[in-house]
Amino acid sequence: MNRPLPHNDPAALVRGLIRNVEDWPKPGVTFRDITPLIQDPQAFRTLIDMFVYRHMRHRLDLVVGIDARGFIFGSALAYALNVGFVPVRKKGKLPFRTVSQNYTLEYGDAAVELHEDAVRPGQRVLLVDDLVATGGTMLAAIRLLQQLGGNVVEAAAIIDLPDLGGSKEIAKTGTPFFSVCEFSGD
Repeated sequence: MNRPLPHNDPAALVRGLIRNVEDWPKPGVTFRDITPLIQDPQAFRTLIDMFVYRHMRHRLDLVVGIDARGFIFGSALAYALNVGFVPVRKKGKLPFRTVSQNYTLEYGDAAVELHEDAVRPGQRVLLVDDLVATGGTMLAAIRLLQQLGGNVVEAAAIIDLPDLGGSKEIAKTGTPFFSVCEFSGD
């Protein structure tokens, strides 16, 4: 990509590479696509570095990424922080014994699962996903982690859609929330 990158504002770099896809997955919805962001090696490194610098002193044990885009940067972040990575998967995708949590999406109901031995009591966990809209998926993941005894140090996302209320719902759980950028009106 041949364009100047705003090194002095990493959040602007990240935000500037998020593509808006109108009317997907249904009319009236704007999908926030992180593909251009993760295609750009400098921007992807900047994103991971932002999270590393924010969390390197939190004495984390695990990064937990939410299916599926949370896996992309969650695993890179776990590697950079030298901690383990745990996937929160859609129901029916994990091969071992699981715990499950139902939740409501913008477009219906769903469930997420964790292996029952994925988190030990007292482990300090950073929960990550690409985007928070209504917060249903992240709230379900927080409940699963707490059920297993995990201490969710922070829930984090690249994108927050604050008008949809998810980050406020996460705050109500007492879990700190961080996002790199926000998009209003979605």
